Amino acid sequence: MSNAADEATVLERIERVRAHGDKLKDEFVTLAHGAGGKASAQLVEQVFVAEYGNDTLNEMTDAGVMGLAALAAAAGTSLSGGEQLAFSTDSYVVNPIFFPGGSIGDLAVNGTVNDLSVSGAVPYGISAAFVIEEGLEIDVLRRVVADMHRAADRAGVKIVTGDTKVVAKGAADKLFITTAGVGIVPASVALRAGAVSVGDAILVSGPIADHGMAVMLARGDLALAAPIETDSKPVNGLTRALLEAAPQTRWMRDATRGGLGTVLNELAKTSGKGVAVYEEKLVVREMTRGACDILGIDPLYVANEGMFVAVVPADEAEAALSAVKALPGGEEAALVGKIVAEPASAVVMVTGFGGTRMVDMLVGDPLPRIC
Repeated sequence: MSNAADEATVLERIERVRAHGDKLKDEFVTLAHGAGGKASAQLVEQVFVAEYGNDTLNEMTDAGVMGLAALAAAAGTSLSGGEQLAFSTDSYVVNPIFFPGGSIGDLAVNGTVNDLSVSGAVPYGISAAFVIEEGLEIDVLRRVVADMHRAADRAGVKIVTGDTKVVAKGAADKLFITTAGVGIVPASVALRAGAVSVGDAILVSGPIADHGMAVMLARGDLALAAPIETDSKPVNGLTRALLEAAPQTRWMRDATRGGLGTVLNELAKTSGKGVAVYEEKLVVREMTRGACDILGIDPLYVANEGMFVAVVPADEAEAALSAVKALPGGEEAALVGKIVAEPASAVVMVTGFGGTRMVDMLVGDPLPRIC
C-alpha cells in the first residue's frame, strides 16, 4: 500500500471513530491505555494524532520517514555532500508539570529544538515518548499535548513519531517525556570549542536564571512568591540570524542545567583558554535576582531554557549582537565577556569594582527536576 493510501486509511479511521461515537470517554489514564489494545489506540489517535497529526505522523509506522531533500530544504540548502545530520535526545521530568509561562510539553519541544540549534543545525523533525502514571487526568494530558503542538508550530518543526507507556500509580510522578530531534547542519557551519581564539567575544542571548527560579517557586515549598516566568522558548530563529550575521561563529551552547557558569567552565576546560565575564554586563531581571538572593543561589548556576551563549570573532561581535537583538526573544542580548589566555582553562568574573573572582563548576544540584 502506498504512503498516501496508508495516510488516508488512518485519517478515515479517526474520522470514523469521531462520527460513530467510539470515543475516548475515560477521564483518567489507566493501565489499559498502555496495553497496546483498543484503549491504547484511542489514546494515541484521539489525544496525540488528533492534536499534532501531520503527513509523516499520520502514516502510523514505527519510525517517521522523512526525505533528506526536505531536511536540506528546511536548512535553506540543497545536498552537496558537506551537510551533516544533527541528532539529539533528552528526557523531561520537571516538577510541577505546569509552571508560570510554560509546561513540560512546550519545555520538551523547546529543549530539543534548542539542542539542535546551538549545534548549528536547522531543526526539522521531533519524536516524543511519554511515560504516564496511572491516574493522570486525560484533560491534563491533552493540555500538555496541545502545548507541544503550539511549541512545535512556533519553532517550525514537526512531531513525526512517538510512543506511550503507562506505569502503575506510584511508579512515576504524573508524566515523563523523552524527545529526540533531527536537523541539518549546513556545510558552511562548523562549531567546536577548539576553534575559539583569544580575543573572541562572548554573547548571551537574554536574561539568565528565569526558568529555574520560576519552577522552584511554582512548587510552593517556599514562603516566597514572585511573578517570575520561565524563559522557555525555541532559539532556532535567533541562532540562524546569528550565524548569518557572524559566519565565523566558533561555538554555541544553551545554558540549561548548571546555568551559564557551568557551560562557560565546560568551554574553558575543553578549549584550554580562559573565559572572562563582566558582572555588570550580565542581564538578570530584578525579580529573579531578588529571589536568588533570598534563597542564597547564584544566578550563574540557575537553569535557562530559552537562552544560549555563543563565542564569535571580535570583528563580527557587533553584527551578531544586532542580528539577535532585532528578533523577538533576543531584545536583551548582550556581549558579556571575552576569551583570554590566562587563567587557562578557567572562568573569572570581573566585578563592577574592577576586582575578579573565580567561577567554579557547579557542585551538586540546588534545583533538581527543573527540566
